[in-house]
Amino acid sequence: MNWIKKIVILEDEELNAERIQRLLLELRPTFEIAAVLPSVKKTLAWFAEHKEPDLLIMDIQLNDGLSFEVFTKLTIACPVIFTTAYDEYAVQAFKYNSLDYLLKPVDKNDLLAAIQKFEANNLPALELQQQQQLMEQLLTYMQPKTYRSRFLLPYRDGFKKVNVVDIAFFSTQTNVTFANLFSGEKVIVSQTLELLEQELDPAVFFRANRQYIVHVNAITKIHNYFHGKLKLDVVGYKNEEIVVSKAKATTLKKWLDF
Repeated sequence: MNWIKKIVILEDEELNAERIQRLLLELRPTFEIAAVLPSVKKTLAWFAEHKEPDLLIMDIQLNDGLSFEVFTKLTIACPVIFTTAYDEYAVQAFKYNSLDYLLKPVDKNDLLAAIQKFEANNLPALELQQQQQLMEQLLTYMQPKTYRSRFLLPYRDGFKKVNVVDIAFFSTQTNVTFANLFSGEKVIVSQTLELLEQELDPAVFFRANRQYIVHVNAITKIHNYFHGKLKLDVVGYKNEEIVVSKAKATTLKKWLDF
């Protein structure tokens, strides 16, 4: 049921805009391209003077910012299909029942599937709460995460700065968390291992088990252990027994081999 009449495209790359228009008209010759808008500013201006279209096709990144800014300034009831240059894993991670995503350059078959989904009423308009959730999650993904690089820890009658690169591993004993330095020094940190796991770069630190998070440069050797487990040798801590479960053993070896 080809009931869509007017479509607005938000795209700042001329070739991509032309491609989307061409594919749309090939798939649905009755469609009317109401506007092709290259920026957030021009989009806001267009909506101030025109009725809402039946469908928006929006590039995530425009030349003056993210297209999500439009949602913060306007109440938009029509459905949206986003286009993005991000990889398929990012696209899959942020799929909502009420949206669709197309990788750039837009594929004709993918566009057709999105249109058919909409025409079948499976691409309804976004609720405001969903818009906010989508914006927050996609912005989190798109903006590189900053991981902790140092700690300022209470020390004697003052404070001690400890750089993350100097920490061989974190451990917990009787609900107290310790940073174990490559130098052999052991200092208390206030964070739990669960919180540290979120703050530390996963390319550098590995959660070995419930008691340990280990720095990649601290691991000198891996031993096969009982029942498919692994045991780690950690530089400067030969008596420390860090055992990785069978469930995490494969993940650890892939992490170290990356």
